[in-house]
Amino acid sequence: MAADEASSGNHSLMLLGCNSNVPLWQEVAEKLEVALVDATIGHFADGETQVVIRQSVRGGDCFVLQSTCPPFTNHHVMELVMTIDALRRASAHRITPVIPYYGYARSDKKLRPREPIGARVVANLLEQAGADRVLMMELHSASIPGFFNIPVDHLPAMDLLADQIREDGWADPNDCTVVSPDVGGVERASYVAKRLNLPMAIIAKRRDKPNEVRDDAEVIGDVAGRRTIEVDDIIDTAGSVCKGAERLRDKGAKGIRVYAAHGLFSRDAVSRIADSQIELVVVTNTVPPVSAQVEACQRIRWISVADILAKAISHNHSGQSISELFGRSPS
Repeated sequence: MAADEASSGNHSLMLLGCNSNVPLWQEVAEKLEVALVDATIGHFADGETQVVIRQSVRGGDCFVLQSTCPPFTNHHVMELVMTIDALRRASAHRITPVIPYYGYARSDKKLRPREPIGARVVANLLEQAGADRVLMMELHSASIPGFFNIPVDHLPAMDLLADQIREDGWADPNDCTVVSPDVGGVERASYVAKRLNLPMAIIAKRRDKPNEVRDDAEVIGDVAGRRTIEVDDIIDTAGSVCKGAERLRDKGAKGIRVYAAHGLFSRDAVSRIADSQIELVVVTNTVPPVSAQVEACQRIRWISVADILAKAISHNHSGQSISELFGRSPS
């Protein structure tokens, strides 16, 4: 979309990128042929967030690009909230946070007494700061849009991953099986399996606490002699997918790959993957590599969501349907 066409009525499309994933924001801006708003988002000496917008945004249809992700998740949340407030006070016509990875998404329910619901807290912050609607990608839970009192566009990443699986040559129904790494991910894996016309298996595992998986997981389904594809939304410490790979190998799987929307790769995730039965992990660039070790890992491949985000922003700006971009309707 050319820059001179990037407007809806008198409200120009304006992109403002925060600090979490600058290379992705530049990709999105190039695809839309719209320059990023001139702004400085940094920190004072004491660590407080400082936002300086150096050009007029009055009357603009402003899209704020920010993943609330590691390694500075809380800083990224505050950058986003402060930037939204700055735009509101600068008389922007509409403010839409574009959040490819929504931090605190796994804190979506109260499992124990006296426990917060972090996903709801962040939703409240965004609304109170002045967001008019939100655009997010592959949320951990379908309940999260309900935490907002403003419109939420939920962009799935599974279509992109399914296309990548097919392009990689791992979509032969006689040879390949899609695997859900846990019971909670069955719907996600089922969607990919149906899209690729592949059979599906499930790894039934239990956790005693977050980021720790017990060793007594069971594989439901036939994987013997087959190439297996673990499909997930988030890879954090990689404990879940690596233990799942062990169980798949024990059951006779002859090849194991992992395709996931968001690659956090916290703690010793890279060394776990390097020592595991997994031959390749494919993730999108909603979260950038958090370290040189992650970036250099030969078993991790990154694919871009810039095209999806650019099209969604363009449709949002022009008032077109978002769901028509995908093979299924976003939540």
